[in-house]
Amino acid sequence: MMHRFPIRVYYEDTDMAGIVYYANYLRYIERARSDWVREIGIDQLAMKAEGNVFAVRRVEADYVQPALFDDALEVQTRLIQLTPARMVMAQNVLRQEALIFAAKVTIACIGANGKPSRLPAKLRSMPISDPS
Repeated sequence: MMHRFPIRVYYEDTDMAGIVYYANYLRYIERARSDWVREIGIDQLAMKAEGNVFAVRRVEADYVQPALFDDALEVQTRLIQLTPARMVMAQNVLRQEALIFAAKVTIACIGANGKPSRLPAKLRSMPISDPS
């Protein structure tokens, strides 16, 4: 299952050359992950009230091409690996069909004590996509 999330590049996202500042890609993929979690029916505020939160453990990022001011982009998110307390997602940012940015993000579920906790049941039952 692939989740698609549209993003428009605003002036505030760019440097003086009109190119998206590199750290903003991490914001784009975070928004897409949050939207995906909400779309599958997980309430992160309720999770937090129960003592569990998601935390990014690792990000592998490749900057392929620059995105520019006013570009219409799409973040594509796929779940590619799953354990009881951790998930790995492939996230690509595209302009039309052109790959701009690619990331592999490892997310852990942690409890109030800071130790690993089980992912919500809705996540543990999600189908895994082909990692390629």
